[in-house]
Amino acid sequence: MRNAFARTAVLAALTGTSLIGISAPAFAADEQPQAAQADAAAAEDTGAIIVTARRRDETLQSTPVAISAVNTAMLEAKAAVNIGDLQGAAPGLLITQQNSGAQAANISIRGLTYADIEKSQTPTVGVVVDGVTIGTNTGQLQDAFDVAQIEVLRGPQGTLFGANTIGGVINITRSKPTMEPGGKAEFTYGRWNTWSGKAIVNYGDGETWGVKAFYFHNQTDGFYHNVTRNTSDGWSKGDSYGASLLFKPRDSGLEAQLTVENVVQSFNPVVSNITNSSEVFCAFIPAQECNRNTTTDLYTTFGQAADSHYHAPDATLEMNYDLGAVKLTAITGWRHSREEQTQDFDGSSTDLYYVDRRQHYTQWSQELRASGKLFDGFDYVIGGYFFGSKYDLTQWSRVFGFSPNTPPTLFDKNAQHVEGKTESFAAFGDFNWAFADKFRLSFGGRFSHDNKKLYNGFAPGVLVDPDNVSTTQFAAVGSGNASFNKFTPKIGLDYRPNSDVMLYASWSRGYRSGGFSPRAATAATASTPFQPETVDAYELGAKLALFNRKLELNVAGYVSDYKNMQQNLTVPGGPTGNQTITGNVPGGALIKGIEGDFTLRVTDNLRLTGSAAYMESHFRNFVVGCVVGAVIGTCDYSNNNLIYAPKFTGSLNVEHTLPTSFGKIMTSVGLRHISPYDEQISQRILPTSTTGVNNIGGNDPRVRTTTQDLLDASMTFNFDLGDKEAYFRVFGRNLLNEKTTTHAFTVAGLWSFGMALEPRTYGGTIGVKF
Repeated sequence: MRNAFARTAVLAALTGTSLIGISAPAFAADEQPQAAQADAAAAEDTGAIIVTARRRDETLQSTPVAISAVNTAMLEAKAAVNIGDLQGAAPGLLITQQNSGAQAANISIRGLTYADIEKSQTPTVGVVVDGVTIGTNTGQLQDAFDVAQIEVLRGPQGTLFGANTIGGVINITRSKPTMEPGGKAEFTYGRWNTWSGKAIVNYGDGETWGVKAFYFHNQTDGFYHNVTRNTSDGWSKGDSYGASLLFKPRDSGLEAQLTVENVVQSFNPVVSNITNSSEVFCAFIPAQECNRNTTTDLYTTFGQAADSHYHAPDATLEMNYDLGAVKLTAITGWRHSREEQTQDFDGSSTDLYYVDRRQHYTQWSQELRASGKLFDGFDYVIGGYFFGSKYDLTQWSRVFGFSPNTPPTLFDKNAQHVEGKTESFAAFGDFNWAFADKFRLSFGGRFSHDNKKLYNGFAPGVLVDPDNVSTTQFAAVGSGNASFNKFTPKIGLDYRPNSDVMLYASWSRGYRSGGFSPRAATAATASTPFQPETVDAYELGAKLALFNRKLELNVAGYVSDYKNMQQNLTVPGGPTGNQTITGNVPGGALIKGIEGDFTLRVTDNLRLTGSAAYMESHFRNFVVGCVVGAVIGTCDYSNNNLIYAPKFTGSLNVEHTLPTSFGKIMTSVGLRHISPYDEQISQRILPTSTTGVNNIGGNDPRVRTTTQDLLDASMTFNFDLGDKEAYFRVFGRNLLNEKTTTHAFTVAGLWSFGMALEPRTYGGTIGVKF
């Protein structure tokens, strides 16, 4: 190394695995509170959306939960590649991409998030695809392809969806095989040489069996420009393909569906350099690469070439057996991923911090449910759940290498290796009791048992074989094994004076399991678990159908009491004198807000939808250890903003259909407004006192977004061609050309980096349905 002090400083901040972790409404129908059959009949008569937020088929307006059933046609109209375009479309919902991992998302609902892509960490917002929960942030940024419905459930959903859903759930349902011959194919081309092709083909006998095959390809040159290499940056390409078989034996009450899929992606995990003169790295990089802004400068990059390769097959088997009085459901899920990723984290033209990460992850789950009605006015869902996962990660780092042509696997003789395993068991029940005329009591709970194991190891002086890490013997830093048990209850009451009004109140407790720190650097910290965190959520809401159901309006107010919050903490120890671990902040946070959404059917051909959410949040007694010079001091973060917690979000969408002689023209215009929010718990003022408490004055301003007004529009021309339909669509996203970060990170006074919002883009789509 050319600079031993600089290497020590960098390693002090980066000890452990990596620095990667940071810390429309729809139609509704007459409510039928007692029976799913009545809800289904109402849906058929009125065009209502049936939701499964409570593992039952219910209309949106008869569900006493804060939920938005997102209009998936909106995603198609914008040529959305993934569910990130849902950001701001539902009250209090943020979804941004974290390109330090494949399909990795930072998801926040009502200010609750934990943006960390390490596999030992768990999300605060669950993403559930066809009944299977995705166990890590990686893989959550699902393709916006072949989606039948997306439900956004706000607030803790632990009773029916599991331990790690304290913020809420995004419940995605893919389309079922139609059991009839038919299909759909389309091609899209847009700015940045972006193009995609997708196809779905169905076949079956129309009654007892059907099969669906699907394929989706997407690629782009990227919207960054690298001036060092004079090329486009941020390129990506991906393929998703698979098949689904639906089997429904005649007069048996049995329905079984098996889906197998594979996702293959390659992309350039680019970062923008936002280091300033107060940070160490500015002494080593060209002056023009320092002190850059966090808006327009983001789109010019300087870093070395890097790439990521991701392979993620999965399989889901869902079986339903309707016995009349009771319905039995079994959902079996398996997901596997393999990732190989290099990344230039300093984002400069100087070789200062470059990594190579190789990891494998496998999860499997089994859910068994029974649902039915014990007696008139009392229905239930009960069940059991198992989830297991394991992963391994090896990381090689080239720190102050000044040797861009030397692979990290050769440069780093002290690679870190982490292995983790999780096993979870749960039993749950959810009950509705119409105990009096117009009143219903909803109650239930879930008992969860989680076992976490983590092994942290280094191999000093050993050259690790990157293609066969399992054969290398690692000298253990430490390992841990811990179990956590929790019962999380909920209770709610709803009142329905008539079929157009529902008022409800609820209390629920959310729980996120404890675990071990993947960045621990001593045997003591590696074997010491952090503890679970909880959220007590109190909510009042109303669901209204007005003006002969032309206007549907849903409003809710809530208070979330966040306790024992899990955060990244700095403590003494490790080869450089300090280390970053995950720990608990007992003071937690208090979050409160009000939100609503509406649907207004002005005419049969004109519909308006919108949403709004206002939120206040603050930490309580957030006092933890921090680096002060070369020692550990104490810092008070109580005045910092929570991350991914904007005070206001709102959306307004206009959808119009114009019948023509050749078919119809559909126009969609949508505006999403998101007030500024912070993306990292960081330090506006660097601490100086080694004996007192340092008030660090809030988060660094570079990790704060600008106000975002995201305007999207599309016009689709549909042509009737006998029994076929062809269409042509023109679209634009972010037409006001907002430029800001989607993720920003500062590294302990050393350097800072960010990732950029997609600027204005536009394109066209042609397609056919048959």
